[in-house]
Amino acid sequence: MTGDVRFTYADAGVDIRAAESLTNRLSALAASTRSGEVSGNFGSFGARIRLEGDPELVASADGVGTKVLVARMAGRHDTVGEDLVNHCVNDILTEGAEPLFFMDYFACGRLDTDVAFDVVSGIARGCRENGCALLGGETAEMPGMYSPEDYDLAGFIVGRVSFDVPGRGSLAVGDQLVALPSSGLHTNGYSLARGILFDHMGLGVGDEFPGTGESVADVLLRVHISYLRTLAPACRAGRIRALAHITGGGIPGNLSRVLPSDCDAVVNIDSWDPGPVFGLLARESGLGRDDLYETLNMGVGMIAIVRPESVNEVLDSVAAEGTPGFVCGEILGGSGVVRLESPA
Repeated sequence: MTGDVRFTYADAGVDIRAAESLTNRLSALAASTRSGEVSGNFGSFGARIRLEGDPELVASADGVGTKVLVARMAGRHDTVGEDLVNHCVNDILTEGAEPLFFMDYFACGRLDTDVAFDVVSGIARGCRENGCALLGGETAEMPGMYSPEDYDLAGFIVGRVSFDVPGRGSLAVGDQLVALPSSGLHTNGYSLARGILFDHMGLGVGDEFPGTGESVADVLLRVHISYLRTLAPACRAGRIRALAHITGGGIPGNLSRVLPSDCDAVVNIDSWDPGPVFGLLARESGLGRDDLYETLNMGVGMIAIVRPESVNEVLDSVAAEGTPGFVCGEILGGSGVVRLESPA
């Protein structure tokens, strides 16, 4: 796709603005149910609750979106469950929580026991890797709601606050943004990617993803990274001020969720190379920079905000866990927005 042609997330059937508007409308409904035990804020990555005499708990729920359609096309179902767990683990990690237990919801048009077993095998693997107990879940067979070969997947996690990640109230001008690379699309942007790769470029899951030497299925089904093990030492040492999990909404939509109202986050998008996967999607979609960064993670899965004097220790800590972190920007005075800059 070249020239003036653009293929947007909305063209693929996903309206980010509508989702944001609904979130704002729902905040009043959530506020009307708030009890004295609720200690978090609506719209955070995880929901916090403190029980009298017990540790503070964090809960979250999520899905893997239309990545399940790629799994179905490829006949490979043992990774999306792991994606689901890792996504949820990252969400509660932003609140300083380690996972306690996980439950899943598997809905389908016709129950294929082998497919369901493969999906839950991935869930169990993700739970083992993150030290999380899989307590159970729900399998719902709903003919008429789903076509016979379709299924959907959601997960629910509860964790205990183990680290002091103070969040937006602790941020100050001069704090640095430390980015951790993603493994690929993770679990968002798949409606756009499927529209570009399958509909517009005519590729199949077994074809080579241009510029990678890997199949389309291999690239699109790469597992969403869990950053728990990578970030735990730095969190335990008190060097992380805030964390933003870069999922739907991209860097602007997620980093803004941890900013105080008097600070901006300035992101230098020249500080890393998103790689060939994002390069192809950018080129073939015809989207502008802002649309791309609001739709895809663009090669960054998590951003940690740290004091300037802690940057080297955090970079060394995550490197020791096998992750090459890098500084991608800083906190400046402002009005709570994320500014994408390209100094070069």
